[in-house]
Amino acid sequence: MEFTLYKETKFKETPIGKIPENWKIVRLEDIAEDIYYGITAKAVENKTELKMLRTTDIKDYNVDWDKLPFCEITEKRGDIQRFLLKKGDLIIARAGTTGVSVLVEKDFENVIFGSYLIKVSLSKGVHPKFMHYFCQSRLYWNHITSSQAGSTLMNISLPILKSLNIPLPSLTEQQNIAEILSTVDDAIQKTNEIIAKTERLKKGLMHELLTKGIGHKEFKNTEIGRIPKDWEVARLGDVAYVKRGASPRPKGDPKYFGGNIPWIKISDLSKYKKGIYLLTTDDTVTEEGRKRSVYVTDNSLIISNSGTIGEPAIVKTGRGGCIHDGLILITPLTKVEKLFLYYFFEHKKGEIQIHAQKGTQDNMNTTLWRMVKLPLPSIPEQQKITETLLTIDKKLENEKNEKAKLERIKQGLMDLLLTGKVRVRL
Repeated sequence: MEFTLYKETKFKETPIGKIPENWKIVRLEDIAEDIYYGITAKAVENKTELKMLRTTDIKDYNVDWDKLPFCEITEKRGDIQRFLLKKGDLIIARAGTTGVSVLVEKDFENVIFGSYLIKVSLSKGVHPKFMHYFCQSRLYWNHITSSQAGSTLMNISLPILKSLNIPLPSLTEQQNIAEILSTVDDAIQKTNEIIAKTERLKKGLMHELLTKGIGHKEFKNTEIGRIPKDWEVARLGDVAYVKRGASPRPKGDPKYFGGNIPWIKISDLSKYKKGIYLLTTDDTVTEEGRKRSVYVTDNSLIISNSGTIGEPAIVKTGRGGCIHDGLILITPLTKVEKLFLYYFFEHKKGEIQIHAQKGTQDNMNTTLWRMVKLPLPSIPEQQKITETLLTIDKKLENEKNEKAKLERIKQGLMDLLLTGKVRVRL
């Protein structure tokens, strides 16, 4: 199907800004046959007749329907038929991931929606996919966030949703807009599939290369498992210098925080790590803060020491940084390559957790880190292993960049098409 896009010139003023003259502004309650909360139920291990959609099951405006939990209803609401999911239903989270939604694209005979969700049954004059995309737009999110102003509850109610203003073109144009945005979503989904496949390949390669190496025919049993005969088993403390970070106190004191030195925390590893590198941070420290912390240069290997223990990163902020006490600095000595250590920890981070000290939050001290055992190939073989894994990481980075580009295109198209600044016709 081919579409023509053209720039609109005739607009009218509305409460949500300019829209094309032949569009109208409607409230959600005007185009919905019904809007209501879900039913209270609890997830259970045993297989019941029902499954349940929860707020946590909605990710990136999609749901993996095969992974929904079985459930038992815990409130008396009579006939549960109205709580079953049907094709065309728009489901919106009213708490938790507040405002995030999913469009149900087929009828379910045994899936209900939980009490922290809201079901919107649309009238026949509205294309469900058009509304699906509108609920991802800036106009929608401006309404949701403005309703949260001054509130600490972070939830939305039926009156808030019902009062949502929607710029509505004809049903045909709604369908055309949805078709265009669906095309971009299809490209994003294909990229997601490539990313998932590449991540599985990397995981398998890490296991193969870090346990069997390259081209070995003879192996031996060791305390860390079966490894090539000419490899060694070493303790981390024998091949690297281990130092824990430190946090200036009191937290937030302007004497220590708010300078121009990056302040690296565990959360930065999940938010700002690109490939193997940590590129930026949320916060900074002053020179006084630096004196009370541990400064690391660019290209330093750091590892998370609590929470998700063993998450590695190579610092590449352009200015180094000071590391929080929840992080460990690993400085390799002569027998091990930094990148080999990086991939060892990425491969083993789930297993290292079992060595941690238990408490409110598991953590490792430097003594425990020094005792961690690792396989040790020759330096040339370490380099070959890391070169292979770096190639896979580069492919992953390229695909993630492609996904980010497609998401920017989608957002730009939504900004134009859903406000009528750019019109679409067959």
